[in-house]
Amino acid sequence: MSASDLVRVSLVAALFTAPAAPCAAQASDPVRILIETPKQGDVVQNKVHQAPIKGTAVAAGERPALFDVMIVIDISGSTKVASGVDVDGNGIVGVNPQFELMPAGTYPENTVSTDPGDSILAAEVKAADTLISSLEPGGRIRAGVITFSGEMNDQGMRKSYDQQDAWLEVPLTTDFVVARRRLQAILARGPYGGTNFAAAVRLAITELAGLNGARSTPRADAKRVVLFLTDGIPTFPIGAGSVSDPGDVEAALTAARLAHKAGITINTYALGPNALTNPYAATEMARITLGNYLAVQNPGNIVSFLQGVSFANVDDVVFTNLTTKEVSYDVNLLPDGSFSGFVPVREGKNQVRVTALSSDGASGSVDLELDFQTSGLTERELALELERVRERNKQLMLLVERERIQRFREQQRKELEIEAGGSDGAGSSPQAAPPQAAPPKAAPQQAAPSGP
Repeated sequence: MSASDLVRVSLVAALFTAPAAPCAAQASDPVRILIETPKQGDVVQNKVHQAPIKGTAVAAGERPALFDVMIVIDISGSTKVASGVDVDGNGIVGVNPQFELMPAGTYPENTVSTDPGDSILAAEVKAADTLISSLEPGGRIRAGVITFSGEMNDQGMRKSYDQQDAWLEVPLTTDFVVARRRLQAILARGPYGGTNFAAAVRLAITELAGLNGARSTPRADAKRVVLFLTDGIPTFPIGAGSVSDPGDVEAALTAARLAHKAGITINTYALGPNALTNPYAATEMARITLGNYLAVQNPGNIVSFLQGVSFANVDDVVFTNLTTKEVSYDVNLLPDGSFSGFVPVREGKNQVRVTALSSDGASGSVDLELDFQTSGLTERELALELERVRERNKQLMLLVERERIQRFREQQRKELEIEAGGSDGAGSSPQAAPPQAAPPKAAPQQAAPSGP
């Protein structure tokens, strides 16, 4: 076992042996947790033995951090290709008929998605919409939206040497209703053209840094982040819009260097086989700006992946009932660090521990006591909410970082077993073994290559 593993195991052991803390973690804790409901000693009622818990977790030193987040969406022609997921939820997964065994003439010759509502662009828009809808009100986080492509003439070249290839759809705002409405307009407008990474990054710099011509008001104390979604590689501003020239890549990297000087972090998401064939520009943009690069083999999964963005530097939250020796992973963690979920309980008093894992591997916890009584929500209402949380967590298990989170959860379970074994040896009544953690969901299958 490595030194870092020993430190982490020791930390987890300390969490289980520490005395009960109040419902808010101390300021010195590596992760601060505030339990909103229930309060210490509250009576909780439900028809089934599950108690809902809501609160907020944030890594020490992060709050009251401000975030200005620009979501950059690729709307080039290739984003009309099927994403491999039922994005519009109509029960039908659109496919690219060019890679399916279908009778000739079933669809028009240029069809690349049998359900336009399941296109890559539709997945990008839904991912952005889902993220924005989860952001907390109050002004701590502002979000904006930029789209980019590159208009081409009949020869596949730039239609005009000075043309605009990136557009500010939504300036940085806390009016998330307006932002979400604009996203639907982007989807209605549809995909077209080439792919100009550099234009998109430069426009994001203008808005986040408040340069000349910006429509957004900069905040000097805000963390500036770009979430860059693309299904391709840069093909503009140099040469033909269907070919990636060295100058296209260099223009993107030059823009990334400017972003870094402006204190902007770029997190890039490469969607599907086109983007993954040669992800050099996307990976370098993230590296130069100290951001993260994520390869998304199945483009439609960006809807789940983008929900994994954290503006609180918290990666996971786990509930433990110290009274019944049960661990619950049925917790919905939002990007702003707020969480809600369920913990198994028994009639009467229950000692519950909430533990959160920060992005750097540290963790913190708080304890609360609640008194459970059978009553309240109908079993059907609770079951529906619990299933919704579990389904979202299944989707999030696709994230590449979930292996580390899985280890964190397994450590929580093992420490509980050790504690239970020690209690048994002291003469207490035997406890049932806690449930095993659910295995991570299998990695998604790679989408069929898209057309040019």
